[in-house]
Amino acid sequence: MQDTEIRKIIEALLFASPEPLTQTKVNGVFDPDTPNLKEVVEELNEQYAQGNHAFKIQQVAGGFQLVSRQEYEHFIRRMLNKSGRLTLSSAALDTLAIIAYKQPVGRYEVEAIRGVDSSGVLKTLLNRNLIKIKGRDSGPGRPLLYQTTDKFLEHFGLNRLSDMPKLKEITELMEADPTLGEQITVFEEKELDDTNTDSPRSEVTAG
Repeated sequence: MQDTEIRKIIEALLFASPEPLTQTKVNGVFDPDTPNLKEVVEELNEQYAQGNHAFKIQQVAGGFQLVSRQEYEHFIRRMLNKSGRLTLSSAALDTLAIIAYKQPVGRYEVEAIRGVDSSGVLKTLLNRNLIKIKGRDSGPGRPLLYQTTDKFLEHFGLNRLSDMPKLKEITELMEADPTLGEQITVFEEKELDDTNTDSPRSEVTAG
């Protein structure tokens, strides 16, 4: 099979796939000669750049996905908002941020940070597959622990959790504009936990 045809097939798969396209999925399509997905993506992106297209291929949640370029975000948001697209509430975003930076984390720790009952918000995030149950804490009552999912990475255009803004960056942003909220204490506490290598972590068990 010629390289040109392979690029067209990969392009079609990227266009049709509801989830980021991975090498494993490509392996299941091509038999027996499987192309290197990352190399084909690089070739396609060069082609898109030369053609000055409004989209590119981006690495997301361990795979690759067709995405529009940032300069067209405003127009796309206008279209999606008019279509009644569902968005996350402030409570859901607060809870999701806490889980993302402190995972795995239990409901009571989330509620201690937010100061309000979070059971309904956690259920919403679970239903949207943005978080999942990691296991149980080894503490009293063995409460459930939550962590983010690959769907979370897809939703926010991240390839891995390390791509999230660093806690120091968030601290500087919050200090520069206090109106952004009071969640800064959450990130400061997490940063201290990360630097304290002698601090024991709770045991996480499956189930």
